[in-house]
Parts: sequence; C-alpha cells; structure tokens
Amino acid sequence: MQIREILSLKSADIHRIDASESVASAVAKMVGLGIGSLVAMKDGDMVGLITERDIVHGMLKHGCDLKDRTVGEIMTSDPVAASADDTLDYARDVMTKSHVGHLVVLDGDQLFGIMSFHDVARASLHEANFENNLLKRYIKHWPE
Repeated sequence: MQIREILSLKSADIHRIDASESVASAVAKMVGLGIGSLVAMKDGDMVGLITERDIVHGMLKHGCDLKDRTVGEIMTSDPVAASADDTLDYARDVMTKSHVGHLVVLDGDQLFGIMSFHDVARASLHEANFENNLLKRYIKHWPE
C-alpha cells in the first residue's frame, strides 16, 4: 500500500500556520481542529512543522508559558519527509526509527499531505485484516 492511497482516504486539507504566529495560536488551532500538527509557512513556502511534541519540548526549553514565543522558534525546521509513492512499510519504518509522530509527504517537490502515526496504524490494521480474510477464505476452500 502506498502513502498516496492512505492519504486519499483522509481529508485533503493541509492545515497551516504562519511561522510568525504565536505558539498560543498554534495550540488553539490544533485543539480546535482536533489535530496534532500544523505546517509552518513563511511567504507561501513551508519552513517547518509544529507538532504537539515540539510544544512540549518548547515548554522544557523556554518554560511553560509560551505565549510570547512564535511557531518559528519551536517548530521542527527540517521535518522527516517521504514521497507519496513510498510504501506504508517505509513510512512505519522511518517514523519509528526517527521517533516522529508526523511525516511530511511530498509529491515531487510539492507538499502532498501530512501523515500521522495514527494514519499508519489504521492503514496497517486495515491491511492485516484484509490479508487475514484472504487467508481464512483460502483455508476454508482448501482442497481435501
């Protein structure tokens, strides 16, 4: 299964925030949308990714009050990325080895989407259930 197929099952919306906006704005937007990351933008270009993990790390580095900090100060400037044509196995492997919960997905040099580890887990379960059903059918119709 390709990453492109997994992302086609979710909303095509890529939620963004300007890197100059406050961390408080990012938190409010993530909570309001029920998501764990935002693409950080500057002058129309992606400059990073801010995740819940970045916020926690920012709290440790700058103190719990991040209201005067900008997204650009705590975001991940060079997020882990994959191609839309990469496989689910590749995404799971790179996210696990890199200890990241969100993966930037590119189609060529264009931003295609953001994939969370939740998306990976859901797709992995779907794939395992599909294979399990095929095996059960195969065993059920085994020639005697």
